[in-house]
Amino acid sequence: MNLEEQVKLDNIADTDHEIFALLKQRYSPRTFKNEKIKKRHLLQLFEAVRWSASSNNLQPWRIIYAEKDTEAYQLIFNCLSDFNQTWADNAPLLMLTAYKEKKDNGDENFHALHDLGLCMGSMTVQAQYMGIGLHHMAGVNWKKAQDVFDVPNGFHITTAVAAGYYGGKLDKLPEDLQKQETSKRERMPYKQFAFKEAWSNNKK
Repeated sequence: MNLEEQVKLDNIADTDHEIFALLKQRYSPRTFKNEKIKKRHLLQLFEAVRWSASSNNLQPWRIIYAEKDTEAYQLIFNCLSDFNQTWADNAPLLMLTAYKEKKDNGDENFHALHDLGLCMGSMTVQAQYMGIGLHHMAGVNWKKAQDVFDVPNGFHITTAVAAGYYGGKLDKLPEDLQKQETSKRERMPYKQFAFKEAWSNNKK
């Protein structure tokens, strides 16, 4: 077994209850295979977004994406936090996500962020199915990104995403991140967030 395969296998979640295999396998890599994402795979990712659940079918999500070695890729990279810049250039593709703040009638779309999260969840599962890892990043200077990409008023840059095929090499990462890449994955138990019948009610 080579090092790249070991990294992927070691990151399968140790779940308390059996769940869909793609969800168990999914994790957020910081190193990726040095290979451009195939166009047909990229179109499949966006098709998964297209058919995501959306309140009133408003589909308020927007995505800016760029391939490595392009000016736009570097512009996205420059908007990332200092920490994310230590590894994100391993990705062959970078994205910025955004949402439309209001409905066409001018009312606030309170559920726009929820819909953006749903669509990126759909993209994440589709990506996992194709052997593509996504690393969603909150560490992005959204105000800078709004300006750099001339985002229209009424739209809000929210997150950045690094994307690429699994199989990256650990030595592409700083030593501290190499340890994080293979460390045991932890999650809070469901009773800390799912309450039966009343808030904080931990009935079985």
